[in-house]
Amino acid sequence: MHIMKWRCSFLFLVGAAPLLVAQENAVDYPYLAFDHKSIDYIHGPVDDPVSRLAKRMEKGEAKLEYDPKWGYLPSLLKNLGINRDSQVLVFSKTSFQAPRISPKKPRALYFNDTVAVGSVREGEVYEFASLDPKQGAIYYTLDVDKTDHPEFLRRDMACMQCHMSPATLNVPGILVTSVYTSGDGMPYFRANASVTDGRTAIMDRWGGWYVTGVTGSVTHNGNAVALNPQQPSVLDRRDSQNLTSLAKKLDTSPYLEPTSDIVALMTLEHQTRMVNLMIRLGWETRIAMADGKLEASEPRLAAVTEDLVTYMVFADEAHIWEPIEGVSTFTKTFPERGPRDKKGRSLRDFDLKTKMFRYPLSYMIYSEAFDALPQPAKDRVYRRLYEVLSGKDTSPKFARLSAADRAAALEILIDTKPSLPEYFKRSAPAAGDHLDR
Repeated sequence: MHIMKWRCSFLFLVGAAPLLVAQENAVDYPYLAFDHKSIDYIHGPVDDPVSRLAKRMEKGEAKLEYDPKWGYLPSLLKNLGINRDSQVLVFSKTSFQAPRISPKKPRALYFNDTVAVGSVREGEVYEFASLDPKQGAIYYTLDVDKTDHPEFLRRDMACMQCHMSPATLNVPGILVTSVYTSGDGMPYFRANASVTDGRTAIMDRWGGWYVTGVTGSVTHNGNAVALNPQQPSVLDRRDSQNLTSLAKKLDTSPYLEPTSDIVALMTLEHQTRMVNLMIRLGWETRIAMADGKLEASEPRLAAVTEDLVTYMVFADEAHIWEPIEGVSTFTKTFPERGPRDKKGRSLRDFDLKTKMFRYPLSYMIYSEAFDALPQPAKDRVYRRLYEVLSGKDTSPKFARLSAADRAAALEILIDTKPSLPEYFKRSAPAAGDHLDR
């Protein structure tokens, strides 16, 4: 099999080092034993996109083609089902390949719902965060040099120093963070570094990232560096906002795409917390079941479920104050993945005027990670989703969700998620009636 195990020194796959994270993550999501008998993260079997590709390669069912200019990267993306237009560029020196990363040579990231690939110009390896539906993110590298037998190397304990931390809810996860950097991309660690996701205000996102796209008069921290070491949080924002081209920032010809698309980056941010919450709920439920403490753990599991459902329906999403426009084809190709309901609607449809997505339910409900939740956890999530989307839950927390949007999301879910509990389907006519009022 084309996977070998090897411990890494430091491996930051997405974003920058999470030096300062919300303290409530450490309190609300305390450490879990990854070697618990129901988890066994290091030694247990895995079933993630990279391990599946490795097995197909071993059987001769897949092959990595080497391109003279791009190396294995195009073939990797093709074999993993990742679109090139998902490319985002991060110039902060936060990979273990940091010496090769700078604002002139940013690291490129590509992703879909289940795996992210990192590529560094003149780097030694490609980097992977690959989602196992039960275990969480599994980390790999692949040498960039051409060989007759490419091998994925699994990265274990050391990687979890950052990827299993309060920033990822203390499960093996993924994250995007924002930092202030010097002119050469070195983070000012004594300045604020924060984890960003769909709840984060646009003005607080993307330090250390390139961002191509339009946000109107709303500013962000992308495309900018701090020039004065004595004032590391003061960014030089000249030519940093509403960029539709990176031509003045760097030579983009060595990259698969000339963009670091804002909509792709926001989609990746949304996925990070969704993934981490699903894995966290799965781990806690499996541990409680294995220890015979499921009933005693009900209040705790209900609290984690509530966090997940709240995020899934975008109840705590940061408001978009002015329309956002991307510059790559991502805004078009991402919704095309579907699925779509009888009226042609999809949970992947963007809004980008006042909110990220048109309908208030995350497309990650179709993910293997959601389907792999232990049945007690999934039952609880479904029940809460039904209460919110059917309008039975009228609590202030969900007040921003209109009756029409809730009903539309419920209808889409009923049409596109075959494994729904029966009570969802019995509510279909009522949902339609609600939408017309």
